[in-house]
Amino acid sequence: MKSVLETINGGAQYLEKRGVEESRRNMEHLLAHRLGCTRMQLYTQFDRPLDETELAPLRDMLKKRGEGIPLQHLLGDVPFHSRDFICDSRGLIPRPETEELVEMILKTIPSGTLDILDMGCGSGVLGLTLAAERQESHVTLADVSTDALALTGENAAKLGVENISLIHSNLFQSVTGKFDLIAANLPYVPAGEAATMARELQHDPALALFSGADGMDLLQKFIPESVNFLKPGGVVALEIGHDQASQVRECLEKSGFAPIEIHRDLSGIARFPFATHL
Repeated sequence: MKSVLETINGGAQYLEKRGVEESRRNMEHLLAHRLGCTRMQLYTQFDRPLDETELAPLRDMLKKRGEGIPLQHLLGDVPFHSRDFICDSRGLIPRPETEELVEMILKTIPSGTLDILDMGCGSGVLGLTLAAERQESHVTLADVSTDALALTGENAAKLGVENISLIHSNLFQSVTGKFDLIAANLPYVPAGEAATMARELQHDPALALFSGADGMDLLQKFIPESVNFLKPGGVVALEIGHDQASQVRECLEKSGFAPIEIHRDLSGIARFPFATHL
């Protein structure tokens, strides 16, 4: 029988040979998941022997990770803003930048009862987090993907979030009413980048990633349409690509938004436009 430490070391070497970044951290997560403990708890049981009933399913997970299946899909969930969300191939794996967007929104929007729309909700991390943090408000989550909406519903049930509505809609096609805030992390990756993306990203739904030759197709449709669904003084808050700030600002200006602020992410990239429509 192999010990916990021997299993970690062997698995990390296996993953490193297959080009997996942070191979030891990945291996620790996989083993902790199989043993039902935290990564830190592994360090207190390095000498513990593992029998075949524990090692066999771990080998299967290890093989899949070496083939490029994302760690989050193998673990089945992902932490986001102090909550654990179900994570699988039906929705985009949440990025740290989206957590930054949530923090900015929560600091920006006023207290009280608000009507909020999460357009292109995916797994629901953005809209459900806002609903959980602002329980006096109502959040509508919309997506063109029925699979993504099903995943959002499962996450809402898991988190016990009830102040929400789910809508199957191609952008605003099936949306009614007006909102104080419309938040959106729409697809913004240029289609031509598909061949050069990390293999893990190939397990994200293409519908949630790509948006035309320059990544701007959906944003250029969404921004002018959003005007009709905002209350006076309503705000649009977006996450955009690393080189799209000037194009998005121009589109917001043409649609009558003012003022427009584009906040930078922790890497210094102009990533988060916040725009008001009076």
